[in-house]
Amino acid sequence: MGGKSKAMYKVSLIVLLSLSFALSGCGGNNNNTAGKAEETAAAGTASANTEGKIEPFNVSVFIGAAGQQPTPDNKIYKKIKEETGATFDMEFLAGDINQKLGVMIAGQDYPDLMTGNTKLTAAGAYIPLEDLIEEYAPNLKAHYADYWNMMKDPNDGHIYILPNYGVYNGKVNSSWYSGPAFWIQKAVLKEFNYPQVKTLDQYFDLIEQYKAKYPKIDGSPTIGFEILNYDWKNWGLFNAPQHLIGHPNDGGVVVNDGVAEIFADKDYAKQYYQKLNEINQKGLIDKETFVQNYDQYMAKLSSGTVLGMFDQHWNFNAAEDSLTTQGKIERTYVGLPLVYDESTKDYYRDLAVLNLNNGFGISINAKNAVQIIKLLDTLIQEDWQKTFSWGVEGEDYIVENGRFMRTQEQRDNAADATWQLANKAKAMFDYLPKTEGSFSDGNSTDAAAQPEEYKAGLKPFDKEVLDAYGYDSYVDFFSEPPANPVYYPAWSIDLIEGSDAKIASTKLNELQTKFLPKAILADPADFDSVWTDYTGQIQKANVKAYEDKINEQIKWRIENWSK
Repeated sequence: MGGKSKAMYKVSLIVLLSLSFALSGCGGNNNNTAGKAEETAAAGTASANTEGKIEPFNVSVFIGAAGQQPTPDNKIYKKIKEETGATFDMEFLAGDINQKLGVMIAGQDYPDLMTGNTKLTAAGAYIPLEDLIEEYAPNLKAHYADYWNMMKDPNDGHIYILPNYGVYNGKVNSSWYSGPAFWIQKAVLKEFNYPQVKTLDQYFDLIEQYKAKYPKIDGSPTIGFEILNYDWKNWGLFNAPQHLIGHPNDGGVVVNDGVAEIFADKDYAKQYYQKLNEINQKGLIDKETFVQNYDQYMAKLSSGTVLGMFDQHWNFNAAEDSLTTQGKIERTYVGLPLVYDESTKDYYRDLAVLNLNNGFGISINAKNAVQIIKLLDTLIQEDWQKTFSWGVEGEDYIVENGRFMRTQEQRDNAADATWQLANKAKAMFDYLPKTEGSFSDGNSTDAAAQPEEYKAGLKPFDKEVLDAYGYDSYVDFFSEPPANPVYYPAWSIDLIEGSDAKIASTKLNELQTKFLPKAILADPADFDSVWTDYTGQIQKANVKAYEDKINEQIKWRIENWSK
């Protein structure tokens, strides 16, 4: 399941345009997803226009995460419109995802493209894509060739979502880590002469000492530790215990010898939350941490006052971009793969996995499914992938002896959130199918992973940090990952809406959200009684149904994904 070489079809833009955008679909609307795919394909074929003519068409899009609209003159979306005819009407999530999806499902109010969500899949909101891909999207078929069976819904065998991450091509350079870790400000490490920080106790000792010495940062109170538990982004509160005992991210379970069990009620989880209770008594945890939303959390990280948190890097990278733009590079973060005991080997970093149930799917309401799938087939081509990841040659990057590089001004622009809104198509590209690893010319698909560009773009402060530890990049703080188990990761298993397993999982999440903050904020003398109440409630939650479903799917994956 790691990165594998892909045979990429190369179709010239002229030929592709003549084939792909001569169609303007209009189809019926019903709830039979397979029938809907046939209707939209037939409608698109029947309404073909003059060969080679670029006809404008609009794609409505729902993105199930907070975001900002690009500027009206965004150059990448303008290029897409000019060369394909496509424009996007994007709606970003505002508020609670479950409430929003409930309203959408109740009224069958679905835009053309929607980011993946198992609730929408269970509601029959997406059309099957495999036949459309086979007939109209050779580039997508080639892109996903080695992952085709993994993409199929185990319940009915259809493909509904095009995974946005996890398909690798060519050499994979790793200089940027996107996953979970305990994060600490670089300024804290510098203050204490760049110590080795391996355990949870060592981590919080540093934060406690730094906060005591610097109670304010830039005039605002220093926050020792933040915990994000908002909406579906609950891993900041839930997931750390599995890593602290040397396991990778399997979501709500730990898997030993192919058998999964929950860890929320285990003694090693209690050890973590008791530690959080201890540091809360010392005033290290933000008093607002359990009542804030994601935007408020990001605002605090962007202020430079938060010394540490447990999170996934991709989730708060925009805050680091803001800190960099503000010239607060020392307030950006280093990821630390902490464990309880130094004898335990860390297992935070893993090999690439297919991001199942994430990406885009086409809704049953889309009247132009053929155009959309052909558009996606165009955008997976290498020239477009370079545009999405690197930008426009000469404007956003330069080429030296065949290698992509950036000037310092271009690097500064790329890290500027305001600049991105006018010059990147980040909102769409985050969820589009994408090539990762290397392009056919050997350049990395991500500027942050281009070795010479990464080194050239390092700020002097970053060079100081890495030199102090003898590392080439921040990835080196983590142990090399072993080969992924065939089934990995368990978090991507669809529990199926309405099933006993899903009900049990939802109940477990509710109990964690209710009791863990209570335990962390409790008087230390009351912690054990709160924990006992919490674990007693878990025992009533039918977690066996949840574990049984995970184990059933682990077995299914081993049987169907093994090669």
